[in-house]
Amino acid sequence: MAAWDDLAACLNRLHAPTDEPYGWLHDHSLGAVAMPNPRTDDWPAFWAERRLRCHIAHVDAGLGTRIGRLADRLGDQVPQRPPASLLHGDLWGGNALVSGTRVSGLIDPACYFGDREVDAAMLTLFDHPPASFFDALALEPGWRERLPVYRLWPLLVHLRLFGPAYAAAVDADLRRLGV
Repeated sequence: MAAWDDLAACLNRLHAPTDEPYGWLHDHSLGAVAMPNPRTDDWPAFWAERRLRCHIAHVDAGLGTRIGRLADRLGDQVPQRPPASLLHGDLWGGNALVSGTRVSGLIDPACYFGDREVDAAMLTLFDHPPASFFDALALEPGWRERLPVYRLWPLLVHLRLFGPAYAAAVDADLRRLGV
């Protein structure tokens, strides 16, 4: 994509810190997969319950056990209180409308307030943003180590929607996290 620099500028505006609690005023869904968004001031609990544990009943037992173990120690993996930023929630290159080197719009959002690293992580699933894109976002130190935590949500959604082709990617990110 030729518009990485402009996308970083758009995300920096979208991700401006707010005083909002994490979550959203209502739930969303990605296809048939519910995306629960109850508001909270506890980011690790939000991610553990609303983005990880919610999949346990829908995956095989071994994978579910590993997800549960990660959720149990999520406070050691993600920041306790990152600034609450407005997230796109389903950000990948196909949801960015581009004209030349400019972003003309972002489509198909599943917005909520959370750690802005979530949108950055989602972009790494199917796209390969250049280093300059991440430099322009000026993410907090350690963001690369947190990518697998935040990639698990969309990978688990894809596993549930599209089947076992995504199981290896889920397994790989859990292994990166020591689970």
